[in-house]
Amino acid sequence: MSDSQTATRILVADDQADVLEALRFLLLGTGLEGDFVTSPAAVMERLSSRQYEALLIDLNYATDTTSGQEGLALLTRVREADPMLPVVVMTGWATIDTAVEAMRRGARSLVQKPWDNTTLLGILEREIEDARAARQLDARRQRDDDDARLIQRSLLPVTPPRVGPYQLAAAWRPASGYGGDCYDVIPFKGALGLSIADVAGKGLPAALLMSNLQAAIRAFVHDDTPPAAVCTNVNRLLCGHMISGRFVTCCYLRFDLERRELAYANAGHNPPLLVRASGEVERLTTGGVILGVFPESAYQEQTVALAEGDRLILYTDGITEAMSGQGEEYGEDRLVALARSNGHDGAQSLNDALFGDVLAFAGHTLQDDATLITVSVGGLG
Repeated sequence: MSDSQTATRILVADDQADVLEALRFLLLGTGLEGDFVTSPAAVMERLSSRQYEALLIDLNYATDTTSGQEGLALLTRVREADPMLPVVVMTGWATIDTAVEAMRRGARSLVQKPWDNTTLLGILEREIEDARAARQLDARRQRDDDDARLIQRSLLPVTPPRVGPYQLAAAWRPASGYGGDCYDVIPFKGALGLSIADVAGKGLPAALLMSNLQAAIRAFVHDDTPPAAVCTNVNRLLCGHMISGRFVTCCYLRFDLERRELAYANAGHNPPLLVRASGEVERLTTGGVILGVFPESAYQEQTVALAEGDRLILYTDGITEAMSGQGEEYGEDRLVALARSNGHDGAQSLNDALFGDVLAFAGHTLQDDATLITVSVGGLG
């Protein structure tokens, strides 16, 4: 493996010329090809310009010959630049405290000077092989994460811009690529079904429960199914499959397109906000408890009339609990105030304004999954 195209390239750093020369001689014919530098600054410069499979560094350099602080600081910078690069540390002044601190900062192995050639080569080969396996595993996990993210996103509807007198818009942003928020838009003849839900938790477990929840809602929803019956049936199904400590909040709504009536049942979810054209706000709270915990729970529903210019805002707690840099929550009142001040906006414009305001408030960093849906009634543009 002495050919430069097949050799494994490593970076070696030490401020002593005789040490570098000895290491250069050691690597000859081993399949390891070294680049040699004499300072922490040179290490960072090389790492920024090419790829290495291992880093072999001294802890002590010319301006700090015994404490190891230069090498420890270098370890921190290397870990920030490449968390998966294996780092082997050499030192002639090792103490237990120095060794522990080096490992804490990301060193994989510590070698005492003067080294044993066979031992040093064995450590380098082992660390390189372990790092290759870790990178391959990380790449597979990344592919799996990307696939899971695409699959979950494909389960969510492409929200139609207008269904009868209703205009809809939605924004969905998981905290970690995929998550437990979901919504669905189900058109029927003369009616429209709309659901929003939040599975407790984040990440892949919540995403798996989210897909099960969405399938359950679709299985029980028909054009004339009362919202209370939807919640009752979905709850019983989830109670038979829900793992301990998990639950779901959900609100299912049915729009009658001709009568301009909205029937809904709220199962422990953040109350949707019905902002009337007059600016009056109604919180849609009727329903019952969360889903997936109490199998015999009964749910109530309510019907409200809708009028031209009304807007309905549905959201998960990732919206109202978004935190500012000062630790303040966004809250429901801000949603209401902005909806009132944008009283002539259609669904898409209002949804964009609301979600954009939440992101700006939180410094564009959301700690929880966040979903926001806006429905406008009538001829709003």
